Amino acid sequence: MNFNKKTAYNELPDLPPKADIETTAILKMAIRANKAMAELRISGHLIPNQSVLIQTLGLSEAKVSSEIENIVTTNDELYRAFADENKEIEAPTKEVLLYKDALWHGYNAMKTKKRLLTIPLFIELVQILKNSTQGIRKIPGTKLVNTLGEVMYTPPEGEAIISEKLSNLAKFIYSEDSLDPLIQMALIHYQFEAIHPFHDGNGRTGRILNILFLIEKGLLDIPVLYLSRYIIANKTDYYNGLRKVTEENAWEPWILYILKGLEQTAIATREKIVAIHRLTQETGSFVRSKLPRIYSKDLIEALFQSPYCKITTLEDAGIAKRQTASAYLQQLEEIGIIRGVKIGRDVYYINDPFLKILTN
Repeated sequence: MNFNKKTAYNELPDLPPKADIETTAILKMAIRANKAMAELRISGHLIPNQSVLIQTLGLSEAKVSSEIENIVTTNDELYRAFADENKEIEAPTKEVLLYKDALWHGYNAMKTKKRLLTIPLFIELVQILKNSTQGIRKIPGTKLVNTLGEVMYTPPEGEAIISEKLSNLAKFIYSEDSLDPLIQMALIHYQFEAIHPFHDGNGRTGRILNILFLIEKGLLDIPVLYLSRYIIANKTDYYNGLRKVTEENAWEPWILYILKGLEQTAIATREKIVAIHRLTQETGSFVRSKLPRIYSKDLIEALFQSPYCKITTLEDAGIAKRQTASAYLQQLEEIGIIRGVKIGRDVYYINDPFLKILTN
């Protein structure tokens, strides 16, 4: 293989790789991962209001995915910022919310406008999450270094070459062959990271593409499965896996790593969805028994749009006007459903059990 860490890898091979990517171990792991994915997809329908899952799990993913790039915010800052909408927020929190916006954009583009996973959409995603007008890298000099400053990888250089590599990737996404889509996703994720088409935001864009690909292939109905937490927990294996594919054409360990991550994450996400469903049902029953005059399905759903809510949350949902909404939230606090916290002039009402599910 013609590879040198310090030289632009313009010879990066196109997909599919010239290697055995359907070994016995890979196919066995793919069966397990597909089973877990199917069970996750079914569980998603437990929550009638799908936006609850998309918003809350998507925001949690945005936080964890950004942490991989050392963009760190706290749960408190993130959920308060989400409840505040247009208020001034700290830069790391803003970057996390932009990731959420990019994910939403991709999902809506595919579902409502029938967009394909191709170069224009890739560029739109990175522009949203970086809040910039950047496109494909034109200037040479991009190198990936380790914590010691040593060059570990130099991605392809030249806009024409990078565009060519991305075009092949897009073609592979829609190739009609018998390859299991989960195995295909592992190949796509490596290839996007190896092309490294943008000056910044490649990792986060690549992880958004993972989710959109699973939806495109019909393995998910909504974006609820995210590998970021698994990657953080197994970060060394992640980077070693990428490196060994590049240097040794070692596809089997990498594919097994991704498939194992998909299985574990699907199981954990299904458990989280079931827990949210159970908590929603229990909360609704309790509020209906204690506060029948204010109970409504819409009110309960509003409490689960985000673990942090404000008076405006109820107003925007059309549940009540300001004074009545304030009274509703105070009554809910009195029976222990939410906890009010005053920060500056604002009062936030926190759904602690819901927050615990999302952050565990």
